[in-house]
Amino acid sequence: MKHLDILIVDDEQRYADMLAKRLGLRSLTCKVCYDGQSAIDIVREESFSMVILDLRLPDLYGTEVLTRIKQCRPETPVIILTGHGTEKDREQCMANGAHSFMNKPMDINRLVTIMADVKESDRHGRIAE
Repeated sequence: MKHLDILIVDDEQRYADMLAKRLGLRSLTCKVCYDGQSAIDIVREESFSMVILDLRLPDLYGTEVLTRIKQCRPETPVIILTGHGTEKDREQCMANGAHSFMNKPMDINRLVTIMADVKESDRHGRIAE
């Protein structure tokens, strides 16, 4: 997989940091933030290859963060990775432009495969896991 810059948004700091570390071992550059407003502010300032976004954040629900990210950077693929997502969340996220929707706990190899698929398909379609 070619070089990717990834923003990980998850309020579970240990989980987010661990995911960044594990992706870093695969030569992926990750930036981590722990709340929705920070994610929106960061995406306004910087461009990322993709965003990995949790739904349950302390300040904003992930669907709102997704909508705002897509408003300022519609080209940025967003993967929803959540431990608490419902079918309604999945439908809403996909309708609002998420590329894929995955439930925690996830297998890191599966995530890396989906990330590669995201870059391969870029604007060719979306995947609902």
